Amino acid sequence: MNEEEFLDYMNSGRQVTAESNVHQVMHRLSQEAIRITMEINSRYHTPEEINSLMSELIGEPVEVGLFPPFYTDCGRNIHLGRGVFINAGCKFQDQGGIWIGDGSLIGHNTVLATLDHGLLPEERHDLIPGQIHIGRNVWIGSNSTILSGVNIGDNAVIGAGSVVTKDIPGNMIAVGSPARVIRSIYDKPH
Repeated sequence: MNEEEFLDYMNSGRQVTAESNVHQVMHRLSQEAIRITMEINSRYHTPEEINSLMSELIGEPVEVGLFPPFYTDCGRNIHLGRGVFINAGCKFQDQGGIWIGDGSLIGHNTVLATLDHGLLPEERHDLIPGQIHIGRNVWIGSNSTILSGVNIGDNAVIGAGSVVTKDIPGNMIAVGSPARVIRSIYDKPH
């Protein structure tokens, strides 16, 4: 199985059986991601060097702002728009696919988790991928967690420490665990 076939499989959302060929490719890609993220996190890099390393990690050219450390366990299924900023300590579990739109801001220690495990004991080591889509100009507050299958609309704001378990419409502010919409970004606070 080549990388393109792997990504097609993961983006389909089909369950990955433990120790299958897909699972083995995932482990191989994880080792490459560890190598590159260790380089990103090991010493100071100029913004140009960070973009070069992130481009190598993702497999396509990017122009982003990134404050290390940064962690991912695949790298090849991250898709970043122009002007995305990723603050220190973020963890992207991207096997299921992460799309972040232009100009979005990802706060300190944010976790984007695209994999679930099977619930049945005999499937506990199987993986179930689910894509995360973050629109343009989204602001995700520090220490938030975005779970698999979630879509966050353009211009939305996710409050610090939120756990996003379901879709958040554009232009809305969502907070809490689980996150819930509290108002539009255009409404005046009470």
